Amino acid sequence: MTKITTFRDLNVYQKLKSLHLEVHAESLKFPKFEMYELGSQVRRSSNAAPAILAEGWGSRHTNIYLEAINRSLGEVRETQHHLDIAASKHYLTPKRFQELDTAYNHCGGMLERLYQSLNQWRGSRRSDSELRETPPPYGIPTQSPDVEWDHIVALTEQILSTPDIPQPPTDNP
Repeated sequence: MTKITTFRDLNVYQKLKSLHLEVHAESLKFPKFEMYELGSQVRRSSNAAPAILAEGWGSRHTNIYLEAINRSLGEVRETQHHLDIAASKHYLTPKRFQELDTAYNHCGGMLERLYQSLNQWRGSRRSDSELRETPPPYGIPTQSPDVEWDHIVALTEQILSTPDIPQPPTDNP
């Protein structure tokens, strides 16, 4: 297994970048009147998928990286939509459309597995309908919201009653 030290080491990033270059070249073959319409849209979304993944990699927070993976997957699906439209308008041959669509489906699966792996690593799991996180092995154990609130109020009162901590000013003269 290759050590991953940068976003450029991610296979999914490499594939998305390569796909963007292919889609870019295909979009330049669209009719002139589509250059700044459909052509621009498909170029932007195909470029956004690897760009957002790279941006998320730079975050120090796993949740932000997970959100970037999710947004990147959204851009993959948007690109597929634009390719659907291009194929419907006969700007792409059925064979070429199928090649690109299959490659984007593969990348979508890779992004989903990356998302799942990160969730597992941080102690979370995701299904289609919910996201559950296991409680951290440190800190206050998770309890019902009322019990947690009562505990927080008790701690606050204890801290405020400590003599060496200044009391907040009162508005009453």
